[in-house]
Amino acid sequence: LADSKKLIDDAIKVFEARGVTDEDIEKFVGAFESQYISRLQSVSGKVSQLAAYQTFTGNPNMIGKELARYTSVTKADVNIRNKPAVIVSVVPKGQENNIAGKDNYTISQDGYKSPDYGYAGLKYMKPKDNFDRSKMPGNGPNPVVSVPAVWKKELDNGVKVIGTESKELPLVTMSIRIPGGHLLQAYDTSKIGLARMFAAMMNEDTQKYTGEQMQAELQKHGSSVNVSSNLDGITFSVQTLKKNLDKTIALLEERMLQPKFTEEAFARLQKQTLESFKQRKSQPASIASEVFATMNYGADHILGMSEFGTEYTVKNLTLKDVQNYYNNYMTSRGTEVVVVGDVTQNEMLAKLNFMKKLPNKEVKLPAIETKPAANKTRIYLVDVPKAAQTEFRVGGVTGLRYDATGEYYRAYLTNFALGGAFNSRINLNLREDKGWTYGARTGFSGDKYTGTFAFSSGIRANATDSALVEVMKELTDYAQRGITEEELDFMKSALGQREALLYETGFQKAGFIGRMLTYDLPNDYTKQQNQILSQITKKEINQVAAKWIKPESMSILLVGDKKNILPGLQKLNYEIIELDANGKIKSGDGLKAQKVDQSK
Repeated sequence: LADSKKLIDDAIKVFEARGVTDEDIEKFVGAFESQYISRLQSVSGKVSQLAAYQTFTGNPNMIGKELARYTSVTKADVNIRNKPAVIVSVVPKGQENNIAGKDNYTISQDGYKSPDYGYAGLKYMKPKDNFDRSKMPGNGPNPVVSVPAVWKKELDNGVKVIGTESKELPLVTMSIRIPGGHLLQAYDTSKIGLARMFAAMMNEDTQKYTGEQMQAELQKHGSSVNVSSNLDGITFSVQTLKKNLDKTIALLEERMLQPKFTEEAFARLQKQTLESFKQRKSQPASIASEVFATMNYGADHILGMSEFGTEYTVKNLTLKDVQNYYNNYMTSRGTEVVVVGDVTQNEMLAKLNFMKKLPNKEVKLPAIETKPAANKTRIYLVDVPKAAQTEFRVGGVTGLRYDATGEYYRAYLTNFALGGAFNSRINLNLREDKGWTYGARTGFSGDKYTGTFAFSSGIRANATDSALVEVMKELTDYAQRGITEEELDFMKSALGQREALLYETGFQKAGFIGRMLTYDLPNDYTKQQNQILSQITKKEINQVAAKWIKPESMSILLVGDKKNILPGLQKLNYEIIELDANGKIKSGDGLKAQKVDQSK
């Protein structure tokens, strides 16, 4: 601890010698104001702040005063020279000599006397309830999630814009999605990982700023501009205080249209990515997610390939590849812009003029074909020696694509009682009843291209075989017998209540109305969903469950300690195939399975 204290003291001396600059203050104030206001976007954030002020000050309306205290801070306020400090060493028993320094504080001979807080003479009186605590309070009527008033505009160069104005907080959130991303690499799979590397490079230097300088400028304005890659696009995510919108737009333009791809940044990011593969290969959850995709779609299918790429493909990427991506795939045509916050349509459209500088070229994504891969249920095993848990992935490709008011939405409702909530059958069985896991879930996922159904969980290693029996039993029972009336009633109430809290923050709202643009949804689609939710019957739920949940043709992926879990699995009457961490078969003949009566 003495060594640690010296390092801290040295750092403080450097800080004192350097001093606090005007830029330091500007960055602190910008970041604090933005963060302070941003956490008021949700109901939870509002009530927490109001309750804290009421508790500690007696006045819930302290937000303005508190914000003013921080935004008016000066360099003189941030002065720690010659300030007193309390240093406490906490050490393990038997290591009392390992302290930061000798005690130099002497406790008064009279001992410590606490102040009189006015508690003397008070007597405890047990409060009396005026309601029955054994009965859970009932819910109010389900709130109706209505789509906010939105405006839409298609610019001359093919950019599609959708927005909604909200004056509740002085914030503006924006998302810009340019077609491309992981799917583009289907044209040349030797470049897998390029889209992600490109997005990372777009967060680095520009012609005017280094990456560090850009972050400092954004921090001054309490803004963020982040670039990411996903399945079918490159996304620029932006958030800013309304008063700094113009300055933030200027930085966004610089980042989008004036990148500077340097060898230094590329080499660093490439090395970080290669190092991350070692970490991912040691984490059963990461292995499970990537291998499961390979099992579902095939090693040669773009959806079966990781967006991170592989050690081989990333090692062979070059700076020229990044530049070529920018030259070939940055386009205005088909680009989607979502704007939410304290800005009008006319204001925002005028500020988007810079996007006319994007090339107006067609970027054609490859056609994607998918089909269920499993013709019977098998176990696929990936060995991670000494893993304390076994990662489960059970399911496969359904081909059920996203549809806000069709079969996909009904499948989402169907899954709720099985594995879509804390008190779902799967979670209650494996977590609450058996205590084998921290959480278990099932779910349908879908997009423009395909859809899947899967069970996922991390299960205690020595319960792997027993948990698998329970999982398959739950899936089979739900597919054959369906939902109960009680579960149906709870689902209708719970989902109706939950939906109201899903679209509070700027990015949540942006995702909400952005989905309308991406999937060409009508303005009243939530009203249609509410009608489906309120009117769906037990018979309809059961038909969907029987149609899409197929325990007899699911892939079972288990990532864990082979030595520990294999003997139990061999008793379960499944064919077992061992894979490596890349999803390749290690033994073509599989591992011997013992035939037993599963009912025992």
